[in-house]
Amino acid sequence: MVTTTTLPALIQANLQKYPHCILLTRVGQFYESYFDQAIEVARLLNIKLTKRTFGGIRTPMCGFPLTHLDRHMKALVQHNKKFVALCEEFPVTRYGSTIFERRVVRIVTPGTLIDESFLNPYENNYLLSISSGQSSAVIPVEPSNSDAVGLAWIDVSTGEFFTKNTTCEGLHDEVVRINPREVVLESTLLQTPSHPIRLAVAEEGYFVSYSSAAADGSSDNVIPKAGVVPSMDDVTSHTDAMPLTEGSALSDTEAEAVSLLTTYLRDHLLEHMPQLSSPTKESVSGRMQIDAHTLKALEIREGFRDGGAVGSLLSVIKRTVTTSGTRLLARWLCSPSTSSREINARQSLVAFFHARAFLRDDIVQYLKQAEDATRIVQKFLVGRGCANDLAAICNTVDVWSAVSKRIELEKNMELKERGEIQAEEWASLDALMVRIGDLRDLADRIRKAVVNQGTPLQNVEAVEEELQSTENEISPFAYTRDPRYNFGTDTQWTIRSQFSEELTQLHDLLKDLHEERESLQSRLALEYDTPSLTLRSSPNLGMHVHVGRGKRGRARLDESDLFILLSESQSTTTYFNQEWAQLGKQIVDTVTEILVREREAFELLRNEVNSRAVHLRRNARILDELDVTIAFANLAQEMSFARPTIRDDTSYSVTNGRHPTVELGLLTNGRAFIPNTVSFSPSSQFHIITGPNMAGKSTLLRQTALIAILAQTGSYVPADSAEIGIVDRVFSRVGARDDLFHDRSTFMVEMLETSDIMRRATPNSLVIMDEVGRGTTVEDGLAIAFAVVHHLQTVNGCRALFATHFHELADMLGITEDSKGTGAFQNVSFFCTDVDETEDGYFAYSHRLRPGINRNSHGLKVAQLAGMPEPAVEVARTALTWLKQRRATQHNDRSDLHAIGQSLTTP
Repeated sequence: MVTTTTLPALIQANLQKYPHCILLTRVGQFYESYFDQAIEVARLLNIKLTKRTFGGIRTPMCGFPLTHLDRHMKALVQHNKKFVALCEEFPVTRYGSTIFERRVVRIVTPGTLIDESFLNPYENNYLLSISSGQSSAVIPVEPSNSDAVGLAWIDVSTGEFFTKNTTCEGLHDEVVRINPREVVLESTLLQTPSHPIRLAVAEEGYFVSYSSAAADGSSDNVIPKAGVVPSMDDVTSHTDAMPLTEGSALSDTEAEAVSLLTTYLRDHLLEHMPQLSSPTKESVSGRMQIDAHTLKALEIREGFRDGGAVGSLLSVIKRTVTTSGTRLLARWLCSPSTSSREINARQSLVAFFHARAFLRDDIVQYLKQAEDATRIVQKFLVGRGCANDLAAICNTVDVWSAVSKRIELEKNMELKERGEIQAEEWASLDALMVRIGDLRDLADRIRKAVVNQGTPLQNVEAVEEELQSTENEISPFAYTRDPRYNFGTDTQWTIRSQFSEELTQLHDLLKDLHEERESLQSRLALEYDTPSLTLRSSPNLGMHVHVGRGKRGRARLDESDLFILLSESQSTTTYFNQEWAQLGKQIVDTVTEILVREREAFELLRNEVNSRAVHLRRNARILDELDVTIAFANLAQEMSFARPTIRDDTSYSVTNGRHPTVELGLLTNGRAFIPNTVSFSPSSQFHIITGPNMAGKSTLLRQTALIAILAQTGSYVPADSAEIGIVDRVFSRVGARDDLFHDRSTFMVEMLETSDIMRRATPNSLVIMDEVGRGTTVEDGLAIAFAVVHHLQTVNGCRALFATHFHELADMLGITEDSKGTGAFQNVSFFCTDVDETEDGYFAYSHRLRPGINRNSHGLKVAQLAGMPEPAVEVARTALTWLKQRRATQHNDRSDLHAIGQSLTTP
């Protein structure tokens, strides 16, 4: 909307047009809020509420300077989850005078941030749309668990764009993995609060918006509905917008999700809406599925203690040195590959750099100098950015070139030393580096155009503001505060004077005018015997002659018709002089013309960057992959990680595996981690773990899952050696928590998670379960634990670690002398941990796993360690002795339990 109506009428119109938004209207050098909304804004931002008179009526009003926009936007959008409509002003010259037109150029929401300073550089800021395929339905039909759901998500700040098909059952897990800052749902879902899509999103408290897809289902800013899109990019085959070899296309639900997303973006980015790149289609089978609970329980992305990165797997293994590399690492950890080809390609890169420490260190030093090119390119594509961003692009291209040259040098050195190149060792790196585009011509173009790339440069928006201010000048007395108008040197310009012939001529002219000014100043000072006379300018006085302390020559100036007194103080006097006013106006006009040409030059360079956006993004992604794989190599070197062998079967054999997070914590305190060996095979696919509290059972379970995740991410793993068959899904039932918001007790939450695992685990899945059945009676708990083992073993057929304190479970499964089950449970194995006790009563946890079963949980020892009063411990010890004696006389013997277990086994 473009208007020249009065300010109050414009504000009222915008408030009616955007009733769901906080409206911030630019007035000069301030953003202002009016009427009843100003009261809310002043409260949220903790700024002063005042009043302004419109038509004789006192109206609430508040505002803040332009320079405080990001700070207050963070408070409104990020902290208070408000939509903010930004209404900017634009000067228009008509009939010799300048008026201001105002229009809303963008609606800022949590998921549509572009380059705000409060964007976390180490995390993606995703906007996610979800489509059920019923966008045209007036009242959507509630789908079943197996019904398809389309997902489309984009990081507006980077341009990374993805789609995926899932089901209602798997939707919650996908949303948690993507971790969006805002979710867009179809507006028809507003009528069905109990719809599974709404429930899945509401469970995690995500910020939700509602919109409608384009009427014809089209997405003007992206590929058509049936267009071929790329697969999830990998280390050896990814290229931007490259068609899949198998010709996969968007499904109907994905296409609707894309349409919903792009419609929402157009409605909110408005004048900053970019042409989107083709989305990357994530394959359901190409990525390891980690359910929402497991992602949290294993602390992959966030630690338990404060919900931040501290204590998480990401924080412990992070050795990346670029912000974009860290974002890629987080994405890989939350979505490991299930392609042995892709995993081996990544591992080959890690192995390559692991064997070349000097090359690794040199590249890391180069990467530290790289800018976040992905976000910078996106800024240009949405019509933002500044000359400093051009310089950052130039510097980053130089980094890419330096990395390529260093790798080429390494190859030449090896050829000279060995007489030949080990082609197999270089294969993965060559496949990666061959995709880097040569953009040195673009860097040279920027370098020759932009002044002082190493220092902060003027934002083009500031240039536009200066142009606006000069267009508004009618009198030669008016002058801007810009330091360049105070006659600075070339170092204050954005674009070099040699960029074009026209700019060269303008700078030559400006230089002549400066010299003429100096000559005029010297002549006037000499002629009127006033050494302190200087020619100046100011916003209030315009072009003026300034005379300092002392009265020498003042009388001659006062008597001259060429000088008109403007102001006088005890220390200074100022005069108007027509000759200086005319010369000063020439300088202003020349500077203004230079600014116009600089803006044109900047637009030309921005367009050149935009035309190379695909190549810039591809190069940035390649360097991100280098950053991550080199980080894996450094991690392996520092922590003695081993390269795992990846197999396309259901094997899992880890020798002396360690928990990476726990190990680092112990090392920090000067303690050693006790490693353990875990090995699954067709004859030992299900492991029952018993042992004392605090003896490391839960740690063992978690480390087993984490090692599989790290291996399929492409990293080395914390073990002496490892062979891992591809895991399609990782499930966990560990930890205890309730869900009071949804009226779920701790036991109910555990049963929901357990039943979910039993429904979804496949023979290629890895399941870890800790103390299933606790929280109810011993009989009920034991019965549930047996049923879970029975189902996972006989129906799901998955690899599983099952820790329990129900020792009778071993008897029901028919434990033998070699710690194996019998009958239908022959591939169930039993392992345990122990407590080492001394004669004087001291004890220590061995943490070492051995075959067998430990029928003593040693809970009283944990109570002692926790500082329980000794009298209470003694009472507990007496009670425990009595309970054991009573159980010995009343409980079924082990043969009876075995018979019960066998009778419940499905033939």
